[in-house]
Amino acid sequence: MSEDITAQADQRLQEALDASGGRDPRDFYRDRLRELKGLDADKYEAAVEYYRERLIPEVASGAAEPLVAWTEYGRLLAESFTEGHTVRIDGTGKSHPYDVTAIADALLLHLPTGKGRAIVVGLPNELTPAQRATYDVLVAGKQRSRD
Repeated sequence: MSEDITAQADQRLQEALDASGGRDPRDFYRDRLRELKGLDADKYEAAVEYYRERLIPEVASGAAEPLVAWTEYGRLLAESFTEGHTVRIDGTGKSHPYDVTAIADALLLHLPTGKGRAIVVGLPNELTPAQRATYDVLVAGKQRSRD
């Protein structure tokens, strides 16, 4: 993968973030990738290969919408940690099936099939009070409200 392709993909993502006001997921996903590296070398290598061979080339070429492609990468990372399904939490706190076309202003969570906390796939720039409560319970494991 060349630096030109990576730079083009980064530029397209930044343009999409600027247009949408969305949150840049790269630092968060980098942290998940480092965590995965320590847990399962094979799944880590698969995630790196997906990044190099699919995510960056598709975003750079315009074959994939950047925010959608990065969100799908976040789902791949979450699924590398545990089986489960991804849901979308709207501003009222209501859960909906994951829909890649409706990710703006949504809290996206990967809910494990078995035990364990939810894994964040995507965050809006600002959580609504209902989204914050959902995050606190399902991701952070808090049982008491902030107030």
